[in-house]
Amino acid sequence: MIKTPTRRISLEEFLQLPETKPASEYVDGEIIQKPMPQGKHSRLQGKLVTTINGVAEPRKIALAFPELRCTFGGRSTVPDVAVFAWERIPVDEKGNIGNTFNTHPDWTIEILSPEQSTTKVTKNILHCLNHGTRLGWLIDPEECCVLVYPPHQQLIYLENEQDILPVPDLVSDLHLTLGQLFAWLKL
Repeated sequence: MIKTPTRRISLEEFLQLPETKPASEYVDGEIIQKPMPQGKHSRLQGKLVTTINGVAEPRKIALAFPELRCTFGGRSTVPDVAVFAWERIPVDEKGNIGNTFNTHPDWTIEILSPEQSTTKVTKNILHCLNHGTRLGWLIDPEECCVLVYPPHQQLIYLENEQDILPVPDLVSDLHLTLGQLFAWLKL
């Protein structure tokens, strides 16, 4: 197979392009379209956003956003779930949530799709951690495991139902086991 060379574009040029569905990300000068979310991915993403916001939003400590474009450190990525500390959420001149997030999330969560590269997703999580993110999760619904990426520490691999998922300090009241997480996939 012959690979046709593609023209590299700048981050600024990328940000001027129309949004795609599913979202495209800008990584190392290349545009990479994310795979279309499927059933397990969508269910986990929705439940995580609802659960995190149920703990964090009433006390105004954080907000979880699904599929939010985050542009920082020369990249523009769209984590499956991006959690921001309340005081770090951009606001517009009216005091409403801003549309543009030119900063890292405090917690990034990725849910692996069957055709998605673990390496590429891991690179995005590591990019976040290298720019101030407090914690990263990579959820693998097919293997029923979670890889936890604490900053400046060894990766944690969780595969047992009773394993408690580590969360950043800003949502320390959130208690979730691996069994509870994957029980969301049962009907």
